[in-house]
Amino acid sequence: MANPVADSRSNRAAVQATNDDASASKLSCVKKGYMKDDYIHLFVRRPVRRSPIINRGYFARWAALRKLLYQFLSCERDARGQGNAKKQILSLGAGFDTTYFQLQDEGKAPYIYVELDFKEVTSKKAAIIESSSQLRDKLGATASISRENGEVLSDHYKLLPADLRDIQKLDEVIAMANMDPRKCVLIYLDPDSSRSIVGWASKKFSTAVFFLYEQIHPDDAFGQQMIRNLESRGCALLGIYDTPTLLAKENFFLDQGWQRAVAWDMLRIYSNFVDDQERRRIERLELFDEFEEWHMMQEHYCVAYAINDAMGLLGDLGFFFPKDEHHMPCSPSQPHHHEGVEGDERTSHQTS
Repeated sequence: MANPVADSRSNRAAVQATNDDASASKLSCVKKGYMKDDYIHLFVRRPVRRSPIINRGYFARWAALRKLLYQFLSCERDARGQGNAKKQILSLGAGFDTTYFQLQDEGKAPYIYVELDFKEVTSKKAAIIESSSQLRDKLGATASISRENGEVLSDHYKLLPADLRDIQKLDEVIAMANMDPRKCVLIYLDPDSSRSIVGWASKKFSTAVFFLYEQIHPDDAFGQQMIRNLESRGCALLGIYDTPTLLAKENFFLDQGWQRAVAWDMLRIYSNFVDDQERRRIERLELFDEFEEWHMMQEHYCVAYAINDAMGLLGDLGFFFPKDEHHMPCSPSQPHHHEGVEGDERTSHQTS
């Protein structure tokens, strides 16, 4: 007979291991010059050197999400030309991510940045922040840090423990973090977190963009091997069969009440969305001859995002081809969509 408590502990241990693995992968990229992060080394006990294909894959994910993040932060004016929107970011399953501290250095930090994760994770993160003046000094003199509670509370940054499977308690946590559901918010959901959050967020936030980075195509040979590899590390992809394709991911968002949804695989993103200059730069960093595996791997991962835009702020956010007039970003008054084309923007009035 299964032991629910043991299963829960095992799952949390796997999530923690995944978090540690992601931090080590990011540090490997940083050390090789793929990206800059002055803080990630504080969260990694045992640095490891990843293979070139892992480094490039992690960079592609980071570059895509960072570009979308910058788009969000630069959306200043709504459909009426007013430009005083205070931005909020909600990171669900944040792990040891250091984006807030990087944005502080760049002068781009949002008004509110909230990170949620299991208490086992937030307690460790709070302890590291408290013990590092490099991090602590970014939070201001009034910040309070509790290792025991796994909390960091400052004027603009909040780290809070939360079981993301308990949707009902999320409202309490959001209120504690002083987030305003009426204001513009970016939400990033870690792949290991509960997908039921997607519906909750659509109802909660009227002007929001929701990002997911997930696996696709579980039924072919490469997809089956990918799932076996992840399961062997205790990371079961519980939702992949519900949304196995790009189109299924878009429809999943729309069915949960989001106005618009887009999903591209990472090969398309790397080729057409990641900046050309950055792509050429990182391709010179290491010898690379795993092209066939690279293409297969990138075709089995995707970034999907959904948008609610009651304030008319997010019309210019998303994937597009800068040199292709048919894929220019839409304006608030003229949303675009391409019916029946997998991976292009779909809106809630479309049939699936």
